[in-house]
Amino acid sequence: MSNLQSEIGVVGLGVMGAALSLNLASNTFRVAVFNRDTGTEKGTVSNFISRNSSLTNLQGFTDLKSFISNLERPRKIILMISANAVDIVLDDLLPLLDANDIIIDAGNSHFKETEDRQSRCAKSGIEFVGCGVSGGERGARFGPSIMPGGSKSAYASIEPYLKAIAAKDVHSKPCVSYIGAGGSGHFVKMVHNGIEYVEMQLLAELYQLLRNYWSNEQISELFEEWNQTDLQSYLLEITANILIKKEDDGFLLSSILDKAGNKGTGSWSSIAALELGSENSMMSAAVFARYLSSQKETRARLDHIRVTKEFADFDVDALKNAYNAARRLNHLQGFELIRYVAKEFDWDINFSELARIWTNGCIIRSNLMENLSHRFKNVHSLIDDDEIIQGLNDQEDALSEVLQSFIDYRVAAPAFSVAWNYWIGLTTGNGPANLIQAQRDYFGAHTYQRVDDPNGASHHTNWEQ
Repeated sequence: MSNLQSEIGVVGLGVMGAALSLNLASNTFRVAVFNRDTGTEKGTVSNFISRNSSLTNLQGFTDLKSFISNLERPRKIILMISANAVDIVLDDLLPLLDANDIIIDAGNSHFKETEDRQSRCAKSGIEFVGCGVSGGERGARFGPSIMPGGSKSAYASIEPYLKAIAAKDVHSKPCVSYIGAGGSGHFVKMVHNGIEYVEMQLLAELYQLLRNYWSNEQISELFEEWNQTDLQSYLLEITANILIKKEDDGFLLSSILDKAGNKGTGSWSSIAALELGSENSMMSAAVFARYLSSQKETRARLDHIRVTKEFADFDVDALKNAYNAARRLNHLQGFELIRYVAKEFDWDINFSELARIWTNGCIIRSNLMENLSHRFKNVHSLIDDDEIIQGLNDQEDALSEVLQSFIDYRVAAPAFSVAWNYWIGLTTGNGPANLIQAQRDYFGAHTYQRVDDPNGASHHTNWEQ
């Protein structure tokens, strides 16, 4: 173990904290790690150091004051802890820190709480960086996608560390970039997770549609074929592998209970969209699908009414095009939500850079993300990209056809159906909201605007006269 002071510290040696600490140490940085040494966490630090004794630039601490004293000034401390523990840890940390020290919250905190913590730390002259990190345990260990938000000066101080440990894109450029002020780093990570929810749900719906008529091997083969095309993605790749994973004489997937967990980050995106008035129906559908999956007992009790239709083979090209369209609409909604909120909070986000750092290391990395990174160099919104819109228009029939298959075979398709509804609504110039405005004015005198009033004045009608 080195007696030199450490360049950077990590608080929390859970799965992600341990992996990120090893990533830093493997990149030759002098790293100090801290974890509590009580209860179920007893021995966490000593065991971690013992397992990684070859890394002489790694030091472990169970006393917070000793941990802080070991860090070079200005101190740089990464928190890899659950979101609900951040304020508790800050209570212990802040009295021990000095002005210009930097705290990096690399967990899944809500962006508004991040901004509250930034204000709290600023009173002591301490920088607080809300930093999204994606890639799971393997990503944290060997190269995640990193989304830091906060002050530019704080980012400049930690940039060398983040660039060293980040995944690399196709041009060997680190998948990390300054996102923007305030809680923008955690916000874009939140939306990243929402996009991830939908990507997983779309594949689950296709699996459910096909599983009664195709074998796991056939579905896996189809997904593997798609993964060699412009549909390539990490989630498509792992899904193809999951489908054919064997356990004893059967498929492991058949032994897994169909109740999906969630940690809340998907619903945060939907709540943010509702609060700020941005369309986010696909993420919401994916979140609610997980909630419905948790009602296993009710679903099992009602399953007897299900009738399976006689099989007629699926149009594989239509499946592919429908999946392609739904994925593009998912990404369109996600980036539109970020664009809307960035404008609301005055965050100067570079969308091309954001898409670029999502091309490797993170869970939603894909060929599509590579394509979007290039497209955002010419447009600020995907809705303004004529080629994207024309492509969706060309795939509308396939989306409609596949949605009809879901209906015919009595398979729930919340993500696919919402994708179709969103696309139709987005491309309908004269919608039915005039009736809704009339209804609101009728029962609540909420007023309405008229198409023949260029000034946009508010009008009210006494509908009962």
